[in-house]
Amino acid sequence: MFNSLSGTITGKFPQKLFLDTNGIEWDIIVPDTTLDDLPRLGEKARVFTWMQHTDSAMNLFGFASTKDRDLFFDLNKVEGVGPKSAIKIMSNIQRDQLISSLESGDLAALEKIPGLGKKTAQKMLLALKGKLTLEEDLPGVKVVVNRSGEFSDVVSALANMGYDKRMVEECISKLVEDLNRELPPAGEVAFKDKTRDAKEEILFRKAIVALAQ
Repeated sequence: MFNSLSGTITGKFPQKLFLDTNGIEWDIIVPDTTLDDLPRLGEKARVFTWMQHTDSAMNLFGFASTKDRDLFFDLNKVEGVGPKSAIKIMSNIQRDQLISSLESGDLAALEKIPGLGKKTAQKMLLALKGKLTLEEDLPGVKVVVNRSGEFSDVVSALANMGYDKRMVEECISKLVEDLNRELPPAGEVAFKDKTRDAKEEILFRKAIVALAQ
């Protein structure tokens, strides 16, 4: 599956973007906030994507950054919030504001999002408070940095084995931090200086042990 598309913006509409990539024009569902973040018509842009494939349709979703796409994935974890509902939510509130509201437990702020009822807002808080996939600290919001992104293949492999993805990500992040601080035995290469394949093998083996405890 492709990670992103790069091309020329040929159309901007409410929650929709047209992107031409060497003669192929893609119809992409996007949050309105993404439209604001992308360049103007006729200019080049990179759009981070996700394809939804069901028995009845195929939909391509796009975002201005991987952070926005991660937030979209997080929203989809909430019972009753599907991909298109997540797009509508993200269209009506800036990413930083939404994250801040979720992390601080501000139910009143969530209820003000157009089309988002109290029941769904409560479900969002229950499912996502303190559990968002974040890569940086936001003003007024204390979050844990996600250091597992570099080893997404290891995370996917463990998740496919039945482990909870969130637990796997947290486990890998902690292992990476611990191993990077660890002094290697005499004559051995430090973890941070090992090859990518070697790091993945070590993380996979250690994660299996840690997750089984």
